[in-house]
Amino acid sequence: MKFLDRFFERSSRHVANTTGRRHFIAKFGSLLAIGTAAPVLLPIDRTSKALAAEPAKAGDPGDPTSCDYWRYCSVDGFLCSCCGGSVTSCPPGAEASQVTWVGTCRNPADGIDYIISYNDCCGKHSCGQCACTRNDSEEPMYRPFNNNDINWCLGAESNVYNCTVAVIRGIAT
Repeated sequence: MKFLDRFFERSSRHVANTTGRRHFIAKFGSLLAIGTAAPVLLPIDRTSKALAAEPAKAGDPGDPTSCDYWRYCSVDGFLCSCCGGSVTSCPPGAEASQVTWVGTCRNPADGIDYIISYNDCCGKHSCGQCACTRNDSEEPMYRPFNNNDINWCLGAESNVYNCTVAVIRGIAT
């Protein structure tokens, strides 16, 4: 008889714990937290129209073939400006990946922080010139859009990495 009493008591407690308001609110909160965190994990699509050559500006100081150039504060890879391209365009035969990582770099000429999009150029073998590794605003791997250790060529037709460009996307607020 004790077996039946324990069985029915456990069964009724289980039903009470899994069908009450608190259980519903807990499950709803979990779904809400997962639903809002999921888009952060998705790759960010950066169209290549932003890679159109930017005109040279008087307030753009520095040497684009040097790792110390202000736009390269979060770059990790070979500079396209040393590989037949420019700061904003891939060399001939390479295409820009549609996914990218971003960084915030301060222009020393005007003292303004700019959002810089780093696009990997893909389709040709590695350039091997002007290798730079700067991690000023790099985030951990679980924040992929701010991490430069990922092969971003996975968003292109070919996943062979060539070099990296640095495009100004806007002013950081």
